[in-house]
Amino acid sequence: MTMPYADQFAAHAHATNGGAPADAPAWLPELRRRAFDRFTALGFPTTRDEDWHFTSVTPIAERTFRSLKAAPTTLTLTDIEPWLVDGSWHRLVFVNGRLEPSLSQFTEMPADVQISPLSEALREEPEWVGKHLGALAAFDRAAFTALNTAFMQDGTVIHIPRGEVVETPLHILHVVDAQADGAALHPRLLVVAEPHSRVSLVESFVGIGGGSYLTNGVSEIVIGDGARVDHYKVQREGIDAFHVDTTQVTQGRDTIYHSFSYASGAALSRTNIYTKLLGTGSEARLNGLYVIDGAQHADHQTFVEHIAESCSSRELYAGILDGSSHGVFNGKVYVDPLAQKTDGKQTNKALLLSPTARVDTKPQLEIFADDVKCTHGATIGRMDDQALFYLKSRGIGADNAKALLTYAFAAEPLETIEIDALRLELERQVFERFTHSPLE
Repeated sequence: MTMPYADQFAAHAHATNGGAPADAPAWLPELRRRAFDRFTALGFPTTRDEDWHFTSVTPIAERTFRSLKAAPTTLTLTDIEPWLVDGSWHRLVFVNGRLEPSLSQFTEMPADVQISPLSEALREEPEWVGKHLGALAAFDRAAFTALNTAFMQDGTVIHIPRGEVVETPLHILHVVDAQADGAALHPRLLVVAEPHSRVSLVESFVGIGGGSYLTNGVSEIVIGDGARVDHYKVQREGIDAFHVDTTQVTQGRDTIYHSFSYASGAALSRTNIYTKLLGTGSEARLNGLYVIDGAQHADHQTFVEHIAESCSSRELYAGILDGSSHGVFNGKVYVDPLAQKTDGKQTNKALLLSPTARVDTKPQLEIFADDVKCTHGATIGRMDDQALFYLKSRGIGADNAKALLTYAFAAEPLETIEIDALRLELERQVFERFTHSPLE
């Protein structure tokens, strides 16, 4: 399976000085080489792997996606406007994996906050980037992370110094158009939030113009003592696309990491979110909603490691499935023997709108401490007939009644979004998807 990628990697390395720009730091080609060697040894995961038991990546593994060369874009601000949540936000726009400065913007922010494309950060701060890039996103056992590290093109590097608060959200918009048909894109995100800093990130992945392609992203987030990172991801890839994304986080003392994942696009998508609570009093909030139909497949995997005492974690994932779609949730909470007074709660629920839609869920708890409060629960069901009858008896048509109940089901996870503009935008999308009318 991996041999075509070996030929591709060799050509890529030869053309770009080891897979890096000519002025890139010396450590980068070696990092790429180690990652690719590991990918070659691992191969793509199969359903025999426990973490991939319910998700087959055969549609990805059976084809070779080409590398996409940099090319000028014809997209304008008008073309991407439907995908902008709030035009006043800081914005980095990547088109087919490359930063497009003409579509990006920065409003006023603290002067010492550093937000730059990866290609620029490698030139200007090679040693600092080298200290962090690849330190969290281990590729020893993760084939897609290894593949990203070997082929990563561009991405975003964010460094928030001690005590700085970025008030305005940063929107990282990844746009793929028809030029990317048959290609693979490997975006990278590196965030270092130093002690007592704060930043809110919104990552959007959208496909326009059709085509089949692979987005394989990796994020590394370091949260220093007393800092907070809010990280929202909106996946609306093309319906024939494939999307795999892995986020790995470490949290210091008294930190907050708030993650929200929304998935409604791609033929096959997989989102991995892993966080380690290393400092006392830290908190992880992992929430998400997926809305799929037809033959779509959406898989979410979370892994929360409670390493320090007096930490908490909350997870709420919900899915709405129609047609013959397939949803997967695999959530694991690990409590270290030293992590006394852990408070963890995990909830997963799914609403099946079709008799052929299905969900596989696998909540897991591994607890090695004795003074903890940990619970998990999973519910899978169909539309409430009594609630449906009640609405119909009040003169609401069957289709509208079904749509309203579906929208109400989505409201609980959406309410965890703390950015009003984003919450309202996703509420609008969900409402219009099921009612076929605008939300007023």
